[in-house]
Amino acid sequence: MGNGHGMSIIEKIVGRRAVHQRREPVVSASATLSSGTRDPQGWLTTTAGGWHGRSRLRGLPPVSALAAQRHATVVAICSVIAGDTAKVPLKLYQRQTNGTEVRVRDHAVPYLMNVEASPGVPAATARFAIAYAFCLRGRSYAYTPRDGAGEMQLIDLIHPDLCGVLRSGRDRFYEFEDGAGVQRRVPVRSMMHMRYMAEDGWTGRSPIEVAGESMGLALAGQEAAARTAAGGTTKGAIILNDDYEADEDRGRKGTRVRQSLQDPDSSEWPILSLGEDIKKLDLSAADQQLLESRKFDREQIAQLYRVPPSKLQMLENGVKANGEQQAIDYLTDCLMHWAGLMEGQMNLSLLTEDERRRGLFLRHDFDALLRPTTKDRYEALAKAIGGPFMVPNEGRRIEGMAPLPGGDRLNPAPNMTRDDSASSEDDDDDT
Repeated sequence: MGNGHGMSIIEKIVGRRAVHQRREPVVSASATLSSGTRDPQGWLTTTAGGWHGRSRLRGLPPVSALAAQRHATVVAICSVIAGDTAKVPLKLYQRQTNGTEVRVRDHAVPYLMNVEASPGVPAATARFAIAYAFCLRGRSYAYTPRDGAGEMQLIDLIHPDLCGVLRSGRDRFYEFEDGAGVQRRVPVRSMMHMRYMAEDGWTGRSPIEVAGESMGLALAGQEAAARTAAGGTTKGAIILNDDYEADEDRGRKGTRVRQSLQDPDSSEWPILSLGEDIKKLDLSAADQQLLESRKFDREQIAQLYRVPPSKLQMLENGVKANGEQQAIDYLTDCLMHWAGLMEGQMNLSLLTEDERRRGLFLRHDFDALLRPTTKDRYEALAKAIGGPFMVPNEGRRIEGMAPLPGGDRLNPAPNMTRDDSASSEDDDDDT
């Protein structure tokens, strides 16, 4: 029951509820907005944030890093770069005040990056995954926690799609679920965040999505070839007459013709009435030949990643005659480009500021990729030791052999002789 004022029994007991006035302004969409979900502008449908690339031309498929993996050339390029950076040792050095570099072995980072990244995960697997996502997506993440003494504990791979980046001024924080299933929010010092083509220093972009129009054309050509190989057409127009007794009859006729065209195993021939027609809107043979002549699926994608044709088994240009030079070009133009970006981020994430100030740094050992033949290697060592440039025991260590007594003395130049009598007298005086 209520009274004349409309108050309930509860309101009479506890008193009338206070009415709080709304203070924030009411937000409403303006009719003059230049963009929105109903009619988006170009900046919203092109490469926004490095996530998605769509061509301005209608008909080309949208391009993303995951969609581009359907192209074998993209997978081959990312696998080549990730595989070559993961199979060589990642060594830790310390630069001395005199300019020399000394290998550092008693440190947690070389073990985590070369033996076991996290419990049960080989370092080669982790490094391949980090580099592959870095090349394909333009970004990759790895959780790098430290213990109370500042020692690196593990390198935990984080899926790029399951890691959120938060910003607070110049600081960045990362939200993700680690390998143990624990939800975490960590600062920059606990996350290795690789990013490529970052215009603001933080937001990584994939070469595939930046060059979305060229990549979309390559994907369109591949899809057209696949449809042709399957024996069916997926794009076309069926022109039917308007003299059917019911719309259901006309719809069934159109469905039957469409299924007959799309099913490569169908043995039926579509039967059309007088005046009806089928217009194929797929790429013609001439268009497919144009795409093949321009070789979008190989040369242009390889250019995006700076990968030479020889690494993709494109042997049309006489690679066998200059294979060694192409290997050197691949190292200097491609691998050092990608590895240099990864090394810079690894130094910031895996080494403390104090360690970096003391001259510690990480570097890939690419000498294994340019390892010469046994004959060339022995000839180079003989010239270096007899040069004189290198002592015999240094050459033996390179070949994995034990040092010899007296092998730490530098040999004389070829046009000179060494006087061992003076050293023998000095040794006798010492005794």
